Amino acid sequence: MPTLLITPENQIQRLNLLMKKIDQLQQLETSRLTTLPKPKAWSILEIIEHMNIAYMFYVEKIDAALAKSTDHNSINEPFKVRAWQKIIIMGQRPKDCKRKWKMKTLRKFEPIFPNDLSQEQINEVFEKFNSLYGHLKQAMLSSRQKEVSKTKITSAIGPIVTFYLPECFEFLLSHAERHLVQIEETLDSLS
Repeated sequence: MPTLLITPENQIQRLNLLMKKIDQLQQLETSRLTTLPKPKAWSILEIIEHMNIAYMFYVEKIDAALAKSTDHNSINEPFKVRAWQKIIIMGQRPKDCKRKWKMKTLRKFEPIFPNDLSQEQINEVFEKFNSLYGHLKQAMLSSRQKEVSKTKITSAIGPIVTFYLPECFEFLLSHAERHLVQIEETLDSLS
C-alpha cells in the first residue's frame, strides 16, 4: 500500500479552494440552494449544513489537542498517515472528481431544516461554515509550530478511529471535498 504523506501547506491550499467554492454558492438563488435533486437526496444547503455538523464534533477536540501539543521550531516534514487512518481518509477522498461510493449518514450528522427557510437562516448556514472552516484553517496554521505526532483525537464515530492532528485535518478536508463533489453533482442535476 503506497504511503500517504500530508503537509499543512497542501491542506491549507485545498481548504482555501474549498472555502472559495462554498462562498460562491451563496450567490445562487434560494431555490437552487434548497431544491432536492431527487427524493431522499440532500439540497445544496443541506450538504453544507451536514459539513458544519460533522466539523462541530471536532472543534473542542482540535483545540484541546493543540493546547496539549508542545511547541517546536523545526520545519515540519511531511506527515506519514498510519495504515488504518489512511483507509478511513481515502474512503472519504474523492477520486477523479467523483465520490467512490455513497455512504449512509449517521443520524447525528443529518441536517434538519424547516420546510420554508428564510434568507436569514440560509445566511446563517454559510456564516457557520465560514466560521468553522476558518477555525480549521487556523488550527492547520497553528499546528505548523507544534509537535503533532503525540496527541491523538478520537473521531466523531468513537474510539474505533483515532487521529493525530494532521490525519484529523486530512480526514475533515477529504470529507468536505467529497461533499463538494456531491454539490457539483446536485448543481448538474438541477440544470
